[in-house]
Amino acid sequence: MYDWANSVYNLVITTTFFPIYFAGITKSAYGENAVPLLGRTFKNTALYDYALATAYFLIALMLPVLSSIADSRGNKKKFMQFFTWLGGLSCIGLFWFKGEQPSVLWGVFCFMMAAMGYIGSLVFYNSYLPEIALPEDRDWISARGYSMGYAGSVLLQLVGFGLVLYFSAQGDDTSGPRYTFLLVGLWWIIFAHYTFKHLPHSNAPEKKPLRQVLQAGFIELNKVWNEVKRMRLLKWFLIAFFFYSMGVQTVMLAATLFGSQVLGLPDDKLIITVVLIQLVAIPGAMLMSYLSGKSGNLPVLMGVVFFWILVCMAAYMVANFKEAGVAVEFHFYGLAVAVGLVMGGIQSLSRSTYSKLMPNTKDTASFFSFYDVTEKIAIVIGIFSFGYIDEVFGMKNSVLALIVFFVLGLIALLIARKHSHVVQ
Repeated sequence: MYDWANSVYNLVITTTFFPIYFAGITKSAYGENAVPLLGRTFKNTALYDYALATAYFLIALMLPVLSSIADSRGNKKKFMQFFTWLGGLSCIGLFWFKGEQPSVLWGVFCFMMAAMGYIGSLVFYNSYLPEIALPEDRDWISARGYSMGYAGSVLLQLVGFGLVLYFSAQGDDTSGPRYTFLLVGLWWIIFAHYTFKHLPHSNAPEKKPLRQVLQAGFIELNKVWNEVKRMRLLKWFLIAFFFYSMGVQTVMLAATLFGSQVLGLPDDKLIITVVLIQLVAIPGAMLMSYLSGKSGNLPVLMGVVFFWILVCMAAYMVANFKEAGVAVEFHFYGLAVAVGLVMGGIQSLSRSTYSKLMPNTKDTASFFSFYDVTEKIAIVIGIFSFGYIDEVFGMKNSVLALIVFFVLGLIALLIARKHSHVVQ
């Protein structure tokens, strides 16, 4: 149910409405794609990437301390609740973002806080998986969570799409997205309460002074890393996860901008495309769970990462077709279906694979903090690289960097495969 609650942020805001709205409203406010902010002028799509990368970087620095406090105080549910409220209220705050100064600063701030709320809650949410599910059940439970998240997101995307059409028919192109942001925040906060009601409270060990707790976060990360280094399979899996996460998360966060800015597709077709991605992602996540049960996690992950490489190569070719004057609308729909098939599957399978490979421990938040820090730093590098290459060389060439990330991830998975039998 928490996937149902919070996935509307990730898939309705960052993947669909907000990137389109941000690029459009800033261009409308300033007459071009250049946005002045804090004494510098940014390309609006690059500013979007930089804001998101900064939010992920800040939360990555905070997570070791937060997970340490949660483990030492036994109150990770309270931290999960705090970040849920932070994210939900920040989404509601985007209702007042209208593109011009000082509204653009407010919009960037709320966007960053919403991202931090989403990311911050997930480290505590993910750490519950080994507490509430047996090892043999984690693949399908993880996949079911992602599937429920996509289902909920599709429902709210359809509502948002209806709002956009309703207000656009009246000559108002801003109210539809802004009311959608408002609904996302309310949806997230309201449905999360079901999760908070039913999740178990953690048992707190003996309390330590706060100063020791703050230091303990980074000490715990170092202890986790020392354990990981001795476990070759887990080490190479995390290295692979680090590299392919750069690609996966960046595709998810920048796909709509790519369709809008590079391929020149209209907003209504982009929204329909993202709804299509979510619908395909539901059976995609369950398919990955089924295949992992038949063939093992690592072989399936290797196949999925290779498929991502093909998707990125196809996206680069489609951009070239557009430059050559070829109609690419249906090419983009094909890419959307391909992304949807593997988008949820690779995330749910990565999460459950890590929960299987990690040692038996009561400090699950520390281990999942390490997992989340790894992913967040990967996203910082991935999305920052995408934005920088976009600003200097154009967004089409940013796709080439994603191919490199996926290739490195595939190589690391091949090495991990040599260090172990198939993960059942």
